Amino acid sequence: MTQISPPDQFLPVFRPAAHHATSPQEPVLISEPFAPARAEPPVAGALAYQRDVLERTVLFWDVLRRRANNMLEHEQAGLPPLLNFKYELLLDGRQLPRPANYALLRITQAGDLCWDDCVDPRKPPVIVLDPRAGHGPGLGGFKRESEVGIALHTGHPVYFVVFFPEPCPDQKIADVLDVLKTFVAHVAELHGSKPILYGNCQAGWAVTLLSAASPGLSGPTVLNGSPLSYWSGEPGINPMRMMAGFSGGSWLAHFLGDLNRGRFDGAWLVQNFEMLKPGNAIWDKYAKLFNEIDTEQERFLDFERWWNGFYRLSTEEIVAIVEDLFIGNRLEQGTLRLDNESAVDLKRITNPLIIFASYGDNITPPHQALGWIPSVYGTTDALKKAGQRIVYLTNRHVGHLGIFVSASVARLEHRAILEHLDRIKRLEPGLYEMKIDNPTNDPDCAKDQYAVRFEPRGVEQVRFDYPEKAFAHVRDVSEHFEGVYQSLFSPWVQAMATPWLSAWLHWMHPMRVRTYMWSENFMPWMRVISIWADAIRCNRSAAPSEVPFKALERGMIEDVSALWESVRKVRDAAQERAFEQIYGNGQARPQSIQEHTHD
Repeated sequence: MTQISPPDQFLPVFRPAAHHATSPQEPVLISEPFAPARAEPPVAGALAYQRDVLERTVLFWDVLRRRANNMLEHEQAGLPPLLNFKYELLLDGRQLPRPANYALLRITQAGDLCWDDCVDPRKPPVIVLDPRAGHGPGLGGFKRESEVGIALHTGHPVYFVVFFPEPCPDQKIADVLDVLKTFVAHVAELHGSKPILYGNCQAGWAVTLLSAASPGLSGPTVLNGSPLSYWSGEPGINPMRMMAGFSGGSWLAHFLGDLNRGRFDGAWLVQNFEMLKPGNAIWDKYAKLFNEIDTEQERFLDFERWWNGFYRLSTEEIVAIVEDLFIGNRLEQGTLRLDNESAVDLKRITNPLIIFASYGDNITPPHQALGWIPSVYGTTDALKKAGQRIVYLTNRHVGHLGIFVSASVARLEHRAILEHLDRIKRLEPGLYEMKIDNPTNDPDCAKDQYAVRFEPRGVEQVRFDYPEKAFAHVRDVSEHFEGVYQSLFSPWVQAMATPWLSAWLHWMHPMRVRTYMWSENFMPWMRVISIWADAIRCNRSAAPSEVPFKALERGMIEDVSALWESVRKVRDAAQERAFEQIYGNGQARPQSIQEHTHD
């Protein structure tokens, strides 16, 4: 157990006799200069803590009930995008000649401020694209201080690309790119200038493909936590890249799509994300909610509304994404083909690229965000001869989702990118690292209170070693099993799939069951919890934070969290050893990011 130090409130307080108290908590000690501060009797403290725990327990279960109802209401409403801004629909991709389930929105109002109050018409428009990786759209505009809000704050007209819960029949990646091309051209025509593209995670590689397939279509492109080098990663931190080696490759995604009548449920992707850090999914977020129930409820419910809104991809999309990108790594290697045309060549990209990555991101680490540069260009001279400008910046701590939500630790980075785009355009071709000096440590400080510099870098500085032959072996295994499944089993699974089976798979998915089961629609006794919770909120009696039992509770929470983290590390290490034994053939262990940066 963590050793708990006694709170300061229980230590002796010494004050000179002439000192006058400024508050009831600062008593004047005159006759007894060494008297201890007053402390609540142990019995009274225990009773206060016991009542506090009981009240928090009821409120905790009521929050889970409200989360379940929010999820069911969101499903019933058709899973609309969760944007914190008013908007209007400009183009519906389902109505275009080559349909895809995307739509273009124009942000019209932020709070009480309308378009005219925020926008400088002289500035280029910004198009924010959210990831289509299991969840619904809205993360880039989830909060007022998100990417949408920051772009509006800096005066840019803002557009947002959303997608609908269901894909169009037989929808392919090439269809999506064709629709995105129409969206970008439409915004460019409206404003007479090329828009700035903001691609988050999966949307980052989508706009990268778009930039390579249609050079010169857009202006600068910002890639936030976007994986382009799928085999790279740091030992002990990025195990997801190895998962295909244990599942046999893309056939499993194909099977789940066939079983669901040509649609792949995004809940499977979200479940994979959660298993990266099972301690957070099982313990940490609920322990935080219980421990801080008076201040954490609304933040928890807002985030969980988005986290539990699962969208679908077509079978063709998910198989191509898994097989060509994550397992095949064909984008980095220049062998990815769309519509059986020539391979996509990232050297064709002419618009400046700004890459934002974080060392705290266990889904898209800097390895996967930057490792493609030396693979594509080879040398710094080749990058310069191509006339390309690539700027990257890194954050030490922010997690994957924090990059898009633009939490306080990442808000300044997004401001700095938009406020210094003109400087980026004027840079000589090459690779640069963007450095931000902010003496105030205030992400909302004035532009003249922080400084940005662009330091030249060599391509070899973002080259990361990884066991390439091992991953190539996984790709071969995946292609073999996919071929067997597609030839022998896929037709039978498609014939067996029915609407009733699809509905059953939807509602019985573990990610949904664990959420909606706490609704009073399924557990009638939760109505009693609701009544109790309303009564408690009217007469809440929270125990003071200095009560020793609260410190013991926090220590217990930290101990359990540490245990889960230890379990994760052991699991990941075992998986990496197994991967090396099965596919590695004795290859050298790749460098960690710390070793690389010290070389």
